[in-house]
Amino acid sequence: MATIRKGQAPVALGRDEFHIEFQKSFLDSSFKQVSDQLFKVEEIAWINYNEGHKAPATEKAGAGFSDPTYDLSVEWKATSDKLIAAEKNQKDSETNSRVLLICGAARNDGSCPGEVSKTWRLSMLAKEVLVAEGIEVDLLDLSLLTSDYDKHIHPCKACVSTAMPLCHWPCSCYPNHGQRQTNDWMAEIYEKWVAAHGVIIFTPVYWYQTPSVLKLMIDRLVCADGGNPDPTTTHGKSAEKAKEIELAGWSYPKHLAGRAYGLVVHGDVAGIEGVRRGLSDWLDWMGLIDAGAMSKLDRYIGYYESYAESHEVLDRDHALQDEVRNVAKAVSLAVDALRIGNLTRADSSLKAPRPK
Repeated sequence: MATIRKGQAPVALGRDEFHIEFQKSFLDSSFKQVSDQLFKVEEIAWINYNEGHKAPATEKAGAGFSDPTYDLSVEWKATSDKLIAAEKNQKDSETNSRVLLICGAARNDGSCPGEVSKTWRLSMLAKEVLVAEGIEVDLLDLSLLTSDYDKHIHPCKACVSTAMPLCHWPCSCYPNHGQRQTNDWMAEIYEKWVAAHGVIIFTPVYWYQTPSVLKLMIDRLVCADGGNPDPTTTHGKSAEKAKEIELAGWSYPKHLAGRAYGLVVHGDVAGIEGVRRGLSDWLDWMGLIDAGAMSKLDRYIGYYESYAESHEVLDRDHALQDEVRNVAKAVSLAVDALRIGNLTRADSSLKAPRPK
């Protein structure tokens, strides 16, 4: 049995420290009129934190799970059931083709920037093409993390690095009610990915990398690549059980494999090729299939020109607009071929000598 290493995590908050952290969300003077009620809420929150109430609502796992008697989170079970239903619908040849468009920019006109992102505009060009071809389009605008009330994608806790079976599909790390890690958007986002036959990611470059809103989603999709669909096998988050299972042999199931993908990466100074390559490598690793050379685009918009006029530069760049439309058309063609069995990965029959 592999050794469980300990000693990094700090001690839990004391009551006084918890009070300080809790009250930071209620600094507005308008909360003073309900200070007594807030204190009562704080008392309950302290108990839940101190006692580790991660999943307050549970039910027996039931048939189909390794341990039917295990108490599963009701919220996790609901998400898992939706993914199973979405997967069944996605594989039904009678359903309409569906493409997920992901806008990876952090800006929109409902938050501090006060203006729409060019990334969103590019995604709208692709949407027009796909809708015209009769494809259902699902837009995932990750900028809502910066503009919507209390919407979150909480960071990945890297359970997979303890042992792959500890990383559950879908992620069971959230919500954690005792630590106030709630309103996690990923429960909906997993379903969007599973329901799609094709995915196109649109992203700007922020400091040679993808924006943090996009990277948060990418990290939380680690459970789609090798994740464990049965948390009862590890009795929740038992590191010991997870290590034992992986060392006995794990299949590393690729839950999103076989979907087509396209990419649109744009920047203004540097970094577009590196970001595009990184995203391609990630999607290839997960078993998705690129829709051809024209489905992967990286371009500069207003190279070394002012930020203030970048939208005007995009207005004038008709070639770029047509290239984005071609990305959408390429993914549309790939989805059509995929659904009739004419598009598969050439190496799909090969077995990896070192799976991970």
